[in-house]
Amino acid sequence: MKETVTYLEMRARERFTPADPVPGLALEPLDRNSPLVVELQVRIGTPHGWRCASRTAQEWTAWFAEHPDRVFWLLSFDGEPAGLVAYDLHPDDEVEIETFGLVPEFIGRRLGGYALTLGIRRAWDLTPTVKRVWLHTSSVDHPHALPNYHRRGFRTFRTEQGERA
Repeated sequence: MKETVTYLEMRARERFTPADPVPGLALEPLDRNSPLVVELQVRIGTPHGWRCASRTAQEWTAWFAEHPDRVFWLLSFDGEPAGLVAYDLHPDDEVEIETFGLVPEFIGRRLGGYALTLGIRRAWDLTPTVKRVWLHTSSVDHPHALPNYHRRGFRTFRTEQGERA
């Protein structure tokens, strides 16, 4: 399957354009050892063919060992788990939004813009000297993902064409 991966960045907090608030939608810290971390990544990624959706328990254990600094935040709607945001803190004061998404039953409820707003705010607040927030998305992700990133203030800095394995 052909795939386009788009890399996006926000180099100044002033570029950020928040979406209107959605009552009941919240972002809260999630312990990396919570079973929700794996469950949500699988539920979010399965419809889009994310590699994490088919990892075995052993592969997850190895993945967590390889990513000890990854930080997880739960998106909840009216107290129910609705999605996940995961961050990687990189050298030179960069924050990568490594995972962002909603579980299928919360898609189509007009939550994505504000969910991303909460995720971006948190990214800028993870360290006192963040200079750049960035992420990537794929053409096989939800069709609203790329437009949502652009509406929030991200700018494309690179694209790659290829075949998805």
